[in-house]
Amino acid sequence: MSTPPTALPRYAYLGPAGTFTEEALTRVVDPNQAVLLPQIDVISAIDRVREGQADFAVVAIENSVEGGVTAVLDALAEGTPLVIMREILVPVSFTLAALPGVVLEDVRRVAAHTHAWAQCRNWMHRRLPQASHVVATSNTSSAALLARVAAGEVAPELLDFDAALVPPAAVAHYGLATLASGVADNLSAVTRFVLIGQPGPVPAPTGADKTTLVVGLPDERAGALLEMLEHFATRGINLSRIESRPSGDGFGRYLFSIDAEAHVAEPRMTETLVGLHRFSPKVRYLGSYPKADAVPTPLRPGTTQADYLSAQDWVAEVQAGRAV
Repeated sequence: MSTPPTALPRYAYLGPAGTFTEEALTRVVDPNQAVLLPQIDVISAIDRVREGQADFAVVAIENSVEGGVTAVLDALAEGTPLVIMREILVPVSFTLAALPGVVLEDVRRVAAHTHAWAQCRNWMHRRLPQASHVVATSNTSSAALLARVAAGEVAPELLDFDAALVPPAAVAHYGLATLASGVADNLSAVTRFVLIGQPGPVPAPTGADKTTLVVGLPDERAGALLEMLEHFATRGINLSRIESRPSGDGFGRYLFSIDAEAHVAEPRMTETLVGLHRFSPKVRYLGSYPKADAVPTPLRPGTTQADYLSAQDWVAEVQAGRAV
């Protein structure tokens, strides 16, 4: 009796086809070796994993121009715990696209995802000061709608925009015309995507790792944030990102979303988590995973694993009465 083929892993992501998220996903897995599940928004992608309808999700979590993607940060801070398993960096710039026949001077309304508009607002102000922003659910949802208009599936008068900011690859995919390429306020902009899955065994440290956490302050008082940060500083752990998000239970109450340059298996990170757990009413561990750039994390003297083991051995000697 033959063994049935193994089911392909299922990946939820922000669709439709042609998004930067899809590009990030293809750097994680061969699309021919997976089931791709495009979603209308990032919350839906995360929910598919929580509900067991997808094995993984790929979502944007941070942009080098606009900062954190708050919807993702908030979704990971609450609900059934999930973990980050990998990060992917994708350079980002946009193409202003429209139906064939439209010229730049015709454009009065531009459809764009909120993060896309934020990364291009100065360009738009200089080149199209008369254009207003029409919010799109993703970077390619407006391109897909234009393609349906071109195919006669949607009446042109139902469009509420004249052009759209889309990923360059979406132009040919949806048969659109380019009005302007390389649209961006910062041509070095990069978006950081993460692969999210169910909690499980933590991969071994590589020496170039991050740990993502959500930490709440115990009370609203002077010095509480400093006290929380000292748990990292005294153990030589650099924070590559820290963002405050409202806790939702009253003004002045915040949670802090943190990326720390250390792995949970490192003694310095282990001690930090022990300290935070004693200090904070809420600490959520969101995974330890390799940094995308793979650059080894420099360690301050006294914070290496050998330093911690040596100190522990010394304390054991003291407790045994063999050292002072």
